[in-house]
Order: sequence, then structure tokens, then C-alpha cells
Amino acid sequence: QVQLVESGGGSVQAGGSLKLSCAGSGYSYNSYCMGWFRQSPGKEREGVALVDSTGGTRYADTVKGRFTISKDNVKNTLDLQMNSLKPGDTAKYYCTRGASRSCAWAVDMYTIWGQGTQVTVSS
Repeated sequence: QVQLVESGGGSVQAGGSLKLSCAGSGYSYNSYCMGWFRQSPGKEREGVALVDSTGGTRYADTVKGRFTISKDNVKNTLDLQMNSLKPGDTAKYYCTRGASRSCAWAVDMYTIWGQGTQVTVSS
């Protein structure tokens, strides 16, 4: 059974840092696009950072230069290092697996989701 479990969320003041982690099981990380999405109340789920099967990364414009996505294909883990956090980053963050090796921002390209972890940034 394919499963993703996130950890590392919490509350932090603006300018602070958090690191999210996602542990996967039931498949190989190096065969699929992996990513982080986020969703806040009343808003649609949006892509934050993606990493494809070759290690190529993509970031939303709102997080470029502040967030870093990385994965370990041996341990089947996916991390998101978040620095210089802003109140606008407050959301529930989800780890996800795509349906193929390449990445896209469309939410319906992602078939496996974790339960999410809350990130709250106060001003």
C-alpha cells in the first residue's frame, strides 16, 4: 500500500524557519515526481515545490529563494526547508506523489497525498 506521512509543521514567527519531512512507503521515490502543495481556508490547493525523477526542481514564484525541496531516494524521504517565513505562508502543507516521472503544477496530476501538516506564521 502506497502511503505518505508528513511531519515537522508548527508555529513560528515571521522570518523564522521550519523543515517539513515526508516519509513514503510502498513505492520507489526515484520513479515519480514528488512535491509539496499547500492549502489555506477558502483557497484552492496550490503547488509550492516539485522535484522530478532526475532531481530537477521547480518552485512557485512566491517561495523562490526561500524554500528548498530535496529528496532521498534510498530513504524514501522528501523534505521542504522553509526559510524567511511570512504570514502568507500559513497553510496546511501536503506531500504528494505524481502519476509520472515528470512534474506539472496541476493538482489533478497528483494521485497520492499525505494527511497534511499545519504551518502557522505569525507577524
